Amino acid sequence: MKGGIAAVFAILAIISLVVQPGGAVTCGQIDAALVPCISYLTGHIDSPSAACCGGVKEVKGMAETTADKRACCSCVKAAANRYADLKDDAAQSLPTKCGIQMDVPISRSVDCDKIN
Repeated sequence: MKGGIAAVFAILAIISLVVQPGGAVTCGQIDAALVPCISYLTGHIDSPSAACCGGVKEVKGMAETTADKRACCSCVKAAANRYADLKDDAAQSLPTKCGIQMDVPISRSVDCDKIN
């Protein structure tokens, strides 16, 4: 019985992370969306996968307000800095390669406070 209750709480916790109407953007959401891009961003594959481009589109959808854009930027910057072998040119070209116009740059060095 205790295992069933724990499973229900785990499922509710996952749902609350995924469905946050009007909630602030979290780095967990950004990281999850961009995980499929790691192989491209580190140079292991030549072009981003469909799953990667879907994640980029998802991040774009999360970044609606200036506060959300800055939060996304900070999360993307932190994620980029976790990968020493991340290729800056691949990161900067990712939205274009996916055919998505982004307001949030994918870069280690961007000043997120200057994003509008």
